[in-house]
Amino acid sequence: MGRYVFKLPDVGEGTAEAEIVAWHVAVGDQVMEDQTLVDVMTDKATVEIPSPVAGRVLSVNGTPGAMLAVGSELVVLDVEGAGNDGAEVAPASEAAAAPEAAPAPPVAASASALAGVVATLPAPTRTPPAEAAPAVARAPGAKPTASPAVRRRAWELGIPLQFVAGSGPGGRILHADLDRHLQPGGRPEAPDPALPPSLARSGVTEIPVRGLRRRIADSLQETKRRIPHFSYIEEIDVTALEELRRHLNAQAGPRPKLTLLPFLIRALARAVPDHPEINALYDDAAGVVRRFDAVHAGIATQTPSGLTVPVIRHSEALDLWQAATAIRTLADAARTGKATREQLSGSTITITSLGALGGLATTPIINQPEVAIVGVNRIVERPVVRGGAVVVRSMMNLSCSFDHRVVDGWNAAEFVQRVKGLLEQPATLFLETAA
Repeated sequence: MGRYVFKLPDVGEGTAEAEIVAWHVAVGDQVMEDQTLVDVMTDKATVEIPSPVAGRVLSVNGTPGAMLAVGSELVVLDVEGAGNDGAEVAPASEAAAAPEAAPAPPVAASASALAGVVATLPAPTRTPPAEAAPAVARAPGAKPTASPAVRRRAWELGIPLQFVAGSGPGGRILHADLDRHLQPGGRPEAPDPALPPSLARSGVTEIPVRGLRRRIADSLQETKRRIPHFSYIEEIDVTALEELRRHLNAQAGPRPKLTLLPFLIRALARAVPDHPEINALYDDAAGVVRRFDAVHAGIATQTPSGLTVPVIRHSEALDLWQAATAIRTLADAARTGKATREQLSGSTITITSLGALGGLATTPIINQPEVAIVGVNRIVERPVVRGGAVVVRSMMNLSCSFDHRVVDGWNAAEFVQRVKGLLEQPATLFLETAA
């Protein structure tokens, strides 16, 4: 028998490390070749790592949430043959028998002599609870400090730590403080007796930031740190566009229903040729801006695990219903966790929409290394002055953010005004050469 050390492989272009998401095997399990060992998450997607050989699991490296570098030890297997590291593994039956075959270590005295020595030792003493260090009061609103073990015990006992006085250094709560709190008269009064007890809440839930949530947090923090954002917000009269959308949906038949997004994608595709600086990626490490003729539109999509951005490739070549189908297909794949790495990468400009929750205006964060993001706010009917008269129109704000290192304010304004003109006069979306 031999040991086979399986190291974390390169699961994608440029991947230097991956996060352990979930293990599918445990020490002692027998695995087959190509059986899934573990799920890991890269910058783009969750990837299943299969076993390269059959064998018995001797050890696994990393708990869920841990980051491992590519090439680091992932799993050690007991395999038939010599393995790949030259070390031999004793069969399980021999390993179990080994402790019985080993000679017992010599002892310095007999059991009776040892008992006599123990009998002469002084009895251990305990500091009575009354002599414990005095409890230290915390400032109002201060977070109680305690070790994980104390916190877990308090949770199991149903004791809110903010009501426990700590006697440790700096007011740290100890196990003795929990014991004292459980004794009659040990529970302090509620901090505000004016509050009805039924209304006062004291629970605290700690949620580890792992998986996709950690990727989102790291990415957005890095983006805000590196990119000088500026936002440009403009209102758009989408009355005519909404009338056209409802008319097309009434005659759509088996085709998917149209939302605003397919029209916006078409407008972006029409506007980009006149404003190529918007449909670009900025490699700030190399000092290079790459402008793209193709419009690969990222659609920010909320999933149970967090925000992902599936990509509609070559959206400039799609009609409205093809774009609607692509949006629905990719959104379903993202929400069910089935989106591939290719579907979640390669965007050149991103659209973000909160639908009916879109609010009046937003300041969206750019999807690095892109240089622009287009935010859609909700459509509302409101009074607008047209030709000296007050009329009711369907209005929507478009909130866009830009990378000021690459896009100047004037260029951003021209781009948004171009998109506004196309959406307010939707017939121009379908002209061979838009006016």
